[in-house]
Amino acid sequence: MYKPKPYEMSEYFCTQCNADLCKQKGFSPDMLHWVCKSCGTMLTNPEKDGGDSEIVWFCDRCDACLNEQEGFDEKCGEWTCRECGFVNAINPGEIYYSNDEYEAEQHNPYRGLTDAEILELALYRDEESINGRGDIIRTINVETGQPLVKKYLTTYDKSVYEFIKDHPIAYMPRIAGMYENDNCLIVLESYIEGPTLADILAKKAMTEQEAVHIAKQLCMILCDLHGQQTPIIHRDIKPSNIIINSDNEVFLLDINVAKWYDPEQRDDTRYLGTQNYAAPEQVGYGLSASSVKTDIYAVGMLMNVMLTGSFPKEKKAEGRLWEIIERCISLDAENRFSARELLEELQSIA
Repeated sequence: MYKPKPYEMSEYFCTQCNADLCKQKGFSPDMLHWVCKSCGTMLTNPEKDGGDSEIVWFCDRCDACLNEQEGFDEKCGEWTCRECGFVNAINPGEIYYSNDEYEAEQHNPYRGLTDAEILELALYRDEESINGRGDIIRTINVETGQPLVKKYLTTYDKSVYEFIKDHPIAYMPRIAGMYENDNCLIVLESYIEGPTLADILAKKAMTEQEAVHIAKQLCMILCDLHGQQTPIIHRDIKPSNIIINSDNEVFLLDINVAKWYDPEQRDDTRYLGTQNYAAPEQVGYGLSASSVKTDIYAVGMLMNVMLTGSFPKEKKAEGRLWEIIERCISLDAENRFSARELLEELQSIA
């Protein structure tokens, strides 16, 4: 990979974002070139001799500067990086002549897609971003007029999306298409009309009957997810990921941090989730890795928020519902309900 003619370092501070380079892991004042870990700008050390080459080559895998590695010659056709062992193609066709050009290409959401995939995506016309986010867009199929949601995901398990695409879950968005490129996974899914639970809670308090209805609907969705041959754990149940349509139907969105349940796993390799809704084991503080009981913790927290407007540490729900919530949010996952058990408890109330 070639990166464009770099900016000069200024007393070992990034000239673009003013980050202290000496605090960045791996940096040395003896280096000729360095990519700022804060903003991604490639910098050059004015005190070092850059040699005759006007081109700066970087490893596609580890970002090490190939020019500085002993024996490197840009006419070699390919080069095995001395740092990580990756074989880089030294291709003049990958030369960029400005940092802006390079950055634009690195963030191009279609980078690495085939021509056929790009043509397929051309069938969709972007209408507007959702909640002001550039990575979630309402789009229209120009041939059918069908509204869809297009997402650019950098955190995902593609196999989970593939399974949901082939085995749709009731009251979750249908996956219409997936396109994986060098930078992200582009997902097209059905557009569900209606406010999020976060929007509703921002405007009014919820009655016990309303809260129990939503919790029961979520439990039914979780029964499907958890009931697969290999259970799927959603791991991000929260008000902004729940939509209530005009028929009072509850939909659960966003499976980008979902994972397959592995009974042999003792700890999550990546700690993902939303503060207050994430179970202890989900963020590295539990006795085991995430399991189906992780989603029950989030439902318990959600019920308390729907009933009181607050998390339990601030204000607890009352009566029988608090007893149910308290078991849902037990620090020990084994003490929590399963989705089926929680549904039965809630059905006994309303």
